[in-house]
Amino acid sequence: MAAPSGSGRQPVSSTAAAVGAKIRLRRQQRGMSAAEMARRAGLSKATLSQLEAGNGNPTIDTLDAIAVALRIPIADLLARDADTGPVYRPGTPAEPGEVARELLRRISSGNSLEIWRLRIPPETELAGVPHATGTIEHLLIASGHVTAGPVDAPQDLGPGDMLAFAGDAPHFYRTGTEAVDITVVFASPIST
Repeated sequence: MAAPSGSGRQPVSSTAAAVGAKIRLRRQQRGMSAAEMARRAGLSKATLSQLEAGNGNPTIDTLDAIAVALRIPIADLLARDADTGPVYRPGTPAEPGEVARELLRRISSGNSLEIWRLRIPPETELAGVPHATGTIEHLLIASGHVTAGPVDAPQDLGPGDMLAFAGDAPHFYRTGTEAVDITVVFASPIST
C-alpha cells in the first residue's frame, strides 16, 4: 500500500491523481494562482489544493466549475493525454485470504491489442525491436526479476511490477541470475 501523503490522505485513485495534475497544469499554463483559480471556481483554496494533489473525489459540478474558470471543456480535465514517458507501477501485496483487484493501466479505444507471454532465461540480454509508431508496450512481471524498458530509462522490475513505455523507441530486457516470465501487452494505434 502506498504511504499516506503529508495530509494523511491517500490519492483516491489514479484517475483522481490524473485529474488533479491536469487541473494544476492548466491553471499554471494560464499563469493563474491557486487563490485566483479557487475564487473563480467558487471553491476554497484548501479544496483546490486537495484536488490538485489527487486527494479528492470531485463532483461533476465541481469539475464543471473548474473547467469554466479555466475556460476549457470539462472533457479536457478527464481526457488522458498520450503517454509522455514510462509508467511504472510497483507490485503491491494482497492481504492474506482476500481477493485483490487493482487497475494497472487503462488503454483507450482506437488501439489494436496483442497479449504475449515472454520467458527469458537467466543471464540474457535481449534487444527489443522498435514497433510501429505510437505503440505502447506494457510489461507485467509474473515471476523473476528483469531490468527492462527504454534504453535511456530502464527500470528494475520484480513479480507484480508493471511498466508501460513507448515501444516505438529502442528498448531492452536483461535478466540476472534467474529466469523471468513476463506478460507483454502491445497497444498499437489503429490506422484509418
